[in-house]
Amino acid sequence: MSDYAIKVSAESQYQPDSSSPDEGRYVFAYRITIENQGAKAAQLLDRHWIITDADGKVQEVRGQGVVGEQPHLSPGESFQYTSGTILATPLGSMEGSYGMVAEDGARFSVEIPVFSLASTRIH
Repeated sequence: MSDYAIKVSAESQYQPDSSSPDEGRYVFAYRITIENQGAKAAQLLDRHWIITDADGKVQEVRGQGVVGEQPHLSPGESFQYTSGTILATPLGSMEGSYGMVAEDGARFSVEIPVFSLASTRIH
């Protein structure tokens, strides 16, 4: 078992009630699960998102923590949160990374695997 093994999984859902396709506004919610599968406790410090729409427009988002928190995960613990993003197209994707610090002071990065954002309404 690696000392630092953080697993990230994501699910996205189109939010039709908040979207305005005629105005090029597609709202998506996503739920992230962060699970510490390693041998050492670690804390999430910051995030870096790369959000790409179907036209190839890229938004980069960097910030401290997630949803106002910097969760501390002991081995075997997980943290789940829900957030959202807005695209100008009905399709897109998100990926990125979390900056972490382990209990021994080591800093490391955790990849957020790419996941799709897709509305049920395709033009």
